[in-house]
Amino acid sequence: MSGLMTVPEVADQLRVHPVTVRRWIKDGSLPAVKVGRDYRIQAAVVEALVTGGAS
Repeated sequence: MSGLMTVPEVADQLRVHPVTVRRWIKDGSLPAVKVGRDYRIQAAVVEALVTGGAS
C-alpha cells in the first residue's frame, strides 16, 4: 500500500462496511483528509490498523 486510500478501499482492507469507516472518521478515531465530498486515508494508517499497531 502507498499513498492515500478511499473509504471503500479502506473498508475492503479492514473487512468492514464503508459506513463504519466514515463513522470512525467522524468520531476522530481514524484520521482522514477531505477531498471534495470524499475522504482519503493514509495507507500507512490503515497498514498500522491491519498489523495491530493502531494509532
